[in-house]
Amino acid sequence: MITEVIQEVDGHMDNVHYSLNEVLRRKIEDKTAKVGVIGLGYVGLPTACHYASKGYNVTGFDVSKTKVGNLNDGINYINDVDSAELTGLIKKKRFSATTNMDLLGEMDVILICVPTPINKTKEPDISFVKDVGQVIAEHVKKGTMVILESTTYPGTTEEYICAPLIEKGYVIGENVFAAYSPERIDPGNKNFNLSNTPKVVGGITESCTDLACLFIGKTAHRVNGIRVAELSKIFENTFRWINMALVNEMTVLCKELEIDVWETINAASSKPYGFMKFTPGIGVGGHCIPVDPYYLLYKAKEHGHRAKMIELAGEINDGMLHYSYTRILELLAAKDKLMKYSHIVVLGVAYKSDIGDLRESPVVRLLERLQDKVRNLTVIEPYAKEIMINGQIQPVAEYDAAILRSADIVVIGTPHSCFDWKSIHEHAPLIFDSKNVMEENGLISEKISKL
Repeated sequence: MITEVIQEVDGHMDNVHYSLNEVLRRKIEDKTAKVGVIGLGYVGLPTACHYASKGYNVTGFDVSKTKVGNLNDGINYINDVDSAELTGLIKKKRFSATTNMDLLGEMDVILICVPTPINKTKEPDISFVKDVGQVIAEHVKKGTMVILESTTYPGTTEEYICAPLIEKGYVIGENVFAAYSPERIDPGNKNFNLSNTPKVVGGITESCTDLACLFIGKTAHRVNGIRVAELSKIFENTFRWINMALVNEMTVLCKELEIDVWETINAASSKPYGFMKFTPGIGVGGHCIPVDPYYLLYKAKEHGHRAKMIELAGEINDGMLHYSYTRILELLAAKDKLMKYSHIVVLGVAYKSDIGDLRESPVVRLLERLQDKVRNLTVIEPYAKEIMINGQIQPVAEYDAAILRSADIVVIGTPHSCFDWKSIHEHAPLIFDSKNVMEENGLISEKISKL
């Protein structure tokens, strides 16, 4: 497949024939490629800003009119995006947002950053990717490269992105290009970002991989085959999922053995090789780790393989919610208090420290279990104004020593660095510390109980 380009040479016009591959390559190299990012959430918006800051003209696509309107007005809603940088990119006309999917036909590179959650039965929900694949096939022009970044199981790109394109008569690797490069964004991480984190890249054809690596730049980590790229992401997080299950199981065992699991973990991590430190918690949260293993599990079952270790890890990690609930019940009972008459204060709800991301937060699930079981439940989360619990909006209280003094037990769910641990220790009558943060801050007393 070739395209004709008019080029001026020595004062006269010549017809020069380039392949669509070469045309796109030149556009990427001189930053004239128009870039579209579909999905402007925790992954999509930082990704759009990253490529806009590199000199590309980027259009963000989203179905939410509210998100699009806010962005075009310079209103930022993602912590990992610098608001001043976003405003600057908009003023320079490097970035704009739209709900008009017809504009996909003007893009040279399209990045797909839509959600890939699991449903209530913990099976993959690929509906967003499927819908986007159909929309792209309807609008894409020849010479465009499509890169899927959403976490998913092997075969997704071929089935839901490439197949619709092929049905429209496109030839992958000749007149359109397709690749998979899983997102690696860690919300709140100040050390690693899109500029310095290696990014796995695999294309449908070698030319697809070449173009995708060129576009991504120096952080690209090339692999042979798109399915390797797809599997690598869910393997990364399944590895963490299984190790978290191991340390969570150790926590329950150490409680029975009357051994401090935190000291045990710290002792093991003193070994400078062959050990990676994981810590226990109420459960496992976030947009990847509690989700991705079930994508791998689904694919394994499809091929008649039972991934026993993944299944068992899921049972153990999910079981920490009941374990934590029972520990709170036991601590109250030891003070001759019944849960249904108690006032429980929960500090920190986000799935990790110093961010407001509540996705798949195990603390939210604990709150859902506590809500109808206690007389008074107070939530203190400095990074959120309200929290959805059991389908109802729960107001969030501001930190106040008086609230702690009125509590029967204070549960440390997520240890944000803005919390004043000395004040909490001073005013809380009883503390259930799920992350060992009190001892790490030199605060040890009988009223503190660890996970």
